[in-house]
Amino acid sequence: MAPTFPSLDVRRLRSYVFRLPLFTRIVLVLIVIFWTLELQKVWNVVQWGALVPKEVNLGTMYRLNTYPLIHRNFLHAFFNTMALVPLLERFEAEHGTLLSGALFGGPISTLPAAAYLLVERGILRQNTPVLGASIWVFVLLGVEGIKAYKANPHLTISTYRIPMWTTPLVILLFTTALIPNTSLLGHLGSVGVGYLYGLGYLKILAPPEKVLRWIEGKLNLLGRLPHYVSIDQKTYGRYGVLPTSNPSLSTPGEGSVQMPYLGSAPTILALRRDPRLLKVPPYLSALCIFVGILWLFLLPLNEYSRRTYISENALLPGQVHTYFGGSEQNVFNAYKHEVQSFTAKDPGVIAAELTSILRSVGLKTATQKYHYEAAGKVHSGENAYAVLHAPRGDATEAIVLVAAWTNMDGELNQSGVALALTLARYFKRWSLWSKDIIILITSDSKAGPQAWVDAYHNEHSPESADPLQLKSGALQGVVVVDNALNHRFESLHIVYDGINGQLPNLDLFNSAVAIASGQMGIGVSLQRMWKHGDSYRERLQTMLRGMVSQGLGHASGPHSSFIPYHVDAITLQAVGHGWQDEMAMGRCVESTFRSLNNLLEHFHQSFFFYLLMQANRFVSIGTYLPSAMLVAINFTIMAIALWIQSGRPQKSGIAFAMLDKTKEPEVEVVEKDGMVACVSKADMVVVERQLFLPVALVVAFHFLGAVPLYVFNNTQQELGFCALAQTLLIFASCNVILPTFVAIIISGFTTLSSHRLILLQCFSLLLLGMFLATLATLNFSLAFLVGLLAAPLSFVGVAMSADNGSAPPKLSLPRKIVSNVVLHLLSPPVVVLAVCQTLGVDAGAALAEAAFGWKVSGLWTQVVVCCVWWPAWLVGAVTVSPGL
Repeated sequence: MAPTFPSLDVRRLRSYVFRLPLFTRIVLVLIVIFWTLELQKVWNVVQWGALVPKEVNLGTMYRLNTYPLIHRNFLHAFFNTMALVPLLERFEAEHGTLLSGALFGGPISTLPAAAYLLVERGILRQNTPVLGASIWVFVLLGVEGIKAYKANPHLTISTYRIPMWTTPLVILLFTTALIPNTSLLGHLGSVGVGYLYGLGYLKILAPPEKVLRWIEGKLNLLGRLPHYVSIDQKTYGRYGVLPTSNPSLSTPGEGSVQMPYLGSAPTILALRRDPRLLKVPPYLSALCIFVGILWLFLLPLNEYSRRTYISENALLPGQVHTYFGGSEQNVFNAYKHEVQSFTAKDPGVIAAELTSILRSVGLKTATQKYHYEAAGKVHSGENAYAVLHAPRGDATEAIVLVAAWTNMDGELNQSGVALALTLARYFKRWSLWSKDIIILITSDSKAGPQAWVDAYHNEHSPESADPLQLKSGALQGVVVVDNALNHRFESLHIVYDGINGQLPNLDLFNSAVAIASGQMGIGVSLQRMWKHGDSYRERLQTMLRGMVSQGLGHASGPHSSFIPYHVDAITLQAVGHGWQDEMAMGRCVESTFRSLNNLLEHFHQSFFFYLLMQANRFVSIGTYLPSAMLVAINFTIMAIALWIQSGRPQKSGIAFAMLDKTKEPEVEVVEKDGMVACVSKADMVVVERQLFLPVALVVAFHFLGAVPLYVFNNTQQELGFCALAQTLLIFASCNVILPTFVAIIISGFTTLSSHRLILLQCFSLLLLGMFLATLATLNFSLAFLVGLLAAPLSFVGVAMSADNGSAPPKLSLPRKIVSNVVLHLLSPPVVVLAVCQTLGVDAGAALAEAAFGWKVSGLWTQVVVCCVWWPAWLVGAVTVSPGL
């Protein structure tokens, strides 16, 4: 017969956990709280509460009581808790909650500490700190050892008789030998205190029983505190073990057989009906939002951010000697003069002239025409590019040097294009390249690069862009040169934001910074923070600017078009007035290309998700993600609360008993998981939720978001951007009356009862929380900003019921007015108008940029706004509209 092994009984474990007495629960909660506080870096909990011999004085006597509750890490706290709970629960069951609290808050904690301080500091003159609940574990083991010795003095093994009181010492020796960094002296003192208490010598330190009974009776602790254990060691408080002999509760046929009321697990059935539960979620939701915002503002601190570093050792940035300069200055000046000579020509002529120059230095050249229409505006031009085949490569990999004819500000990139032509001639003379080099000069900074990279990966539309005649291998990196200045520059502004908030690998950014600032001595800036003193305010401002740019998801430069194809790209932009010339910028590009040439495989070792707050400091996704997740969780918490509210019965047994004390409520015997409970019949009533209409409305509202999405992406404008701006104003005006109109239409077909409104808001918040939590892993900034702007949706709408009645209280008129005002001030069109007004951007131009991104670059920021945020807002506005 196969051997059988005992299996874990989840029901018994759950029953055990639910029946833990009160003081044991308090200790567990305190241990968890202190461990949670150790996660933050502002306040050092271990240093504050550990028992450090030289730190103990009259002003820090609290350490004698706090050190058992504090642990160094999760494993330390977990194993100590697992060892402590069975012993402490047994001690409390035998001595009562009040006495246990008095002993563990007093002598059981302070006596081992005093003994340790006496020997460690007074005799050994050492200063080894101790902390952890293992002190209490060995005290309780000492008590249990004496009790076992009194009941059975010896343990007989063969012919040997081992005294039972030595059991704690054996455990102590094994613990010291197997677990590192354990305090033999501290544990030995704890066992000694346990021995003394077990022998009765320390009972004089316990409070008198008369005093404890008087306190119990005066404060009615048995009636007020759940899981409280009385001093008589037999009577338990609410939800504890209470014997009963009520014949009416007996099983038929058993006469007067007593039925125990095992209330811990079954009373959850009644506890979930407790109206006080629904008072917690709004506060918990607000706490999540507050902690999420606070978390974000902690990120610029040194404790939460890190200095940048190079993960890919093969890059070796700044380790090569650059030779670009000298006579190349004359070549650059000549090319700059030629570029200046055909600035007024058509894009086709310019492309032909550029390919002629590139062909003259021995490169294979080609051109590509493109034509896009978005928001009634035509984006057309012709790209010129050339391929330098690597002397030591096999055309399987390539790196790209890009220079747009006009930069993002619409200025002529004269020095940038001339520098790219000079570098192409310079690179051709070197035989060290193991990767092909592509020189790309586009007609503009948005449509041109997008057309070229789409065609390079065969993802282009034949109606919008021509296919490429020349191609090379997989693109490993892209560097864009942007220098529209006609004078020497001061520093390099590195632009790195991609489409939809995607970012290049951090190693590429770090390499450019290391080369520019370390090797070349050129200052580096980002997010248009021209002067950065590395203060908290400047770090926060840089990070918030980066979040806004990432949240908008638009193209910030020619490099942005490459990042969605997993091609890491950055833009080097010359800014300011200084003494750096174009040759210095060329050397930066040369050194960067030499580093990219060293790559053995695609960028993968460093971070793709990060927030930069200074050129040499960043925060990774593991540190900043909880901020957006906490904001998203608040919607889920409120959705769960609304779901519970929707299942409330007509009347509750608790509420009924409170209203009519003369009539005893009807009860029902419930047996579950081998336990029996007496629960009010009203609490067992199951309310059928009418799900079809709320689910259908939520789905319909989200599909309705396709209407503004289509309108704003397809509005044709031929004279400026006034049509788009007017469309936005019309939509914002309609948005004011739309919720009332929708509510009236729905009310005309069916009745929107309170339960249906609750479920409508429940499903809407649940979807919003789910969308934002998912989005946070892809575009943290957009998820955080939308979640923050949509946060009022958690607190408006159907009011939480204060009792268990089937009809929740209707919103008062003042609250309805305030809710409507807040919601309409934070509606998506109003927020768009307010942001454009604050930043001094024309609303029509912003919408035209978004329409271009939707049609050309695959931008989905407006999808989130129109199909996620706006439908959730509409549901919230409908629930408080005057039409209901």
